[in-house]
Amino acid sequence: MKHTVIAAALAGLMLAQNAGVAQQTAPDAPQPQSQPGTIPDAPKPQAIPGLNNVAPGIGTTSTSNGDGPAPTDSDAPHLTDPQKKVTPSVDDGPAPDVTAPGEGIKAFTLAPVTVNFVQRPFTVKDSKGRLVPGIDWREVRIYENGVRQRMAIFTSDPFPLSVALVIDQSVPFDTMTKVNNALAALQGAFAPYDQIAIFTYNNGPQMQTDFTAAQSARVTAVLERSKGKGRDPVMGLTGPLSQTTTINNSQFDPNTSPVRNNPGMVLNAPKELHTLNDAILEAAVALTKTGRGRRRIIYVISDGKEYGSKAKYKEVVQYLQHHEIQVYGTIVGDSSTPIIGFLDRYHLPFQMRDDILPRYAAATGGQMASEFRTKGIEESFSEITKEVRTQYTVGYYSHEPFIDGKYRKTEVRVLRPNLNVISPDGYYPSAVEAVRPAIPTTTNTPAAPAPSPSN
Repeated sequence: MKHTVIAAALAGLMLAQNAGVAQQTAPDAPQPQSQPGTIPDAPKPQAIPGLNNVAPGIGTTSTSNGDGPAPTDSDAPHLTDPQKKVTPSVDDGPAPDVTAPGEGIKAFTLAPVTVNFVQRPFTVKDSKGRLVPGIDWREVRIYENGVRQRMAIFTSDPFPLSVALVIDQSVPFDTMTKVNNALAALQGAFAPYDQIAIFTYNNGPQMQTDFTAAQSARVTAVLERSKGKGRDPVMGLTGPLSQTTTINNSQFDPNTSPVRNNPGMVLNAPKELHTLNDAILEAAVALTKTGRGRRRIIYVISDGKEYGSKAKYKEVVQYLQHHEIQVYGTIVGDSSTPIIGFLDRYHLPFQMRDDILPRYAAATGGQMASEFRTKGIEESFSEITKEVRTQYTVGYYSHEPFIDGKYRKTEVRVLRPNLNVISPDGYYPSAVEAVRPAIPTTTNTPAAPAPSPSN
């Protein structure tokens, strides 16, 4: 009985182990999930009274506020294939001009434009009158009508000169002799790339030669031809021979009177004509025809007297400042002496102006040299051309209208003590002088030939 119970227990234990192994080798299949319960709908929002009576705003459509029907496939944006060529729906305009080979530079060369560009030359001297080199652009200030301007260009390079030489033939005989002897040294003051025109004046200006190379043989011949005799001295008005026999305060014999066929008792001296204004104006008109990129200079050899000109001083100065022309000169004769020259600069009413040249030089930024001797006149030629070649030049763009015609005062300052800056007082804007090329002029070169095919 006892053995029977033990055997039954062992059999039950073995059956239990076999059932556990079978349960590990074959996992149970997933059981189906139960359906979740339905979620109840949210309560409907209550209508706001009077909301349906509000008119929609401007631009509102039936679909912009979300009340319209659901969008369909036809309302979806149209997507294009990136690999497919798209034809533009608008006109692209006319086709551009296609330039021929070798003409590309010419096509991109801009036409001249009108700008408010102003250039001011100036000379810097120390307290002893010596030229000061080595001025840097950081030390220079330029002002127009009291307002500082921004410098666009600054250079100390010398410019080729276009010089209109004006010789006064109305000076006295002894002074004219000194001038004639000094003219031989004039050409040595100029460089081969300078050009010169020669004018003379006595009763009126006369051009002896147009602009030509300063070192040419033509200038030598014209200078020799321009040597004048000068003005004859006026005869004395007193003495026993100043009148003849008179009867009742009348000349007895008109043939022997001081003025032939004139029975009067008074001898009137002939009026002197010194048409300096007309000569400077004619030289300035000739200078305006010279090319750009050259320094325009009027060089006057005269005693500075002015009488009988048709042109007025203010008109001539305005013309000079319109066209950026500077007046330099050598004062000869009595006006070159210290005391007489100082007094000659003062003008007496209704009298001839004895020395007007310094006024021209001050208004245009030029210089004057006073020389009485022949050697001094010769040395003044090289001294003045040296001053012109050592000038500094500053350029700026003015903010004033270029065609208003109003005078503009300019001033150049150098940030160094005890220096004298010589520059034009101002200028009048000119539409002709305001035209500047937009880019430097280029020379069109022919296109290179196509390479021949290799064999």
